Amino acid sequence: MDKAAVGRSRTRSICLVGLAVALIAVSAWVTIPIGPIPFTLQMLAIPLMIYVLRPSEVICAIYAYVFLGGLGLPIFSGMRGGIGVLLGPTGGFLIGYLIGVPLAALLLHAVRSHMAKRSPQNGSASPEKGERAKVYAFLRSSGWELLAGIIFIFFAYLVGTLRYDVVTGVGLPLSFAACAAPFIVPDLIKDVLAILTARLIKSALRERYW
Repeated sequence: MDKAAVGRSRTRSICLVGLAVALIAVSAWVTIPIGPIPFTLQMLAIPLMIYVLRPSEVICAIYAYVFLGGLGLPIFSGMRGGIGVLLGPTGGFLIGYLIGVPLAALLLHAVRSHMAKRSPQNGSASPEKGERAKVYAFLRSSGWELLAGIIFIFFAYLVGTLRYDVVTGVGLPLSFAACAAPFIVPDLIKDVLAILTARLIKSALRERYW
């Protein structure tokens, strides 16, 4: 790859990281207060970034988001910012993002790379077998994406619940009831929507970012 192509690739990656940070921030501003932990669209936006962007891009985006918010930019839920949010009862979710996003993105990248290497050449295959292979590949890929999303959600819940318990001292059962239980089904639905949206985006761009 020549220097010009490398430069274009880096510029594109920087732009995508900036757009991802903006999307995560906007999704955090869409807040519905249903208790001590608000309902936001971050569990849709962040998995979407995991499915569409390269691992390095989505990892840079989530770390930049938390760093900028920690500096005081009002990009956390409720248009808040500052180190106080990270140290508060809901700050564990943000720390969980820093763990869950890299694990989910790297797992998905490894699986996709493995699947690409093992993908058969269907030039001589019959149309019927070719269609079956496409359906199977779609379901298998979607299954791995769903698993990656669940890994991300799990670590967000885990660290968020533990942090909430440490700060409030209400105990793990009540912390789980406040931080995770009300969101499990909605967040799984958002994860599925993120998978479908990512497919549409990649199909429209005709380009894969991994």
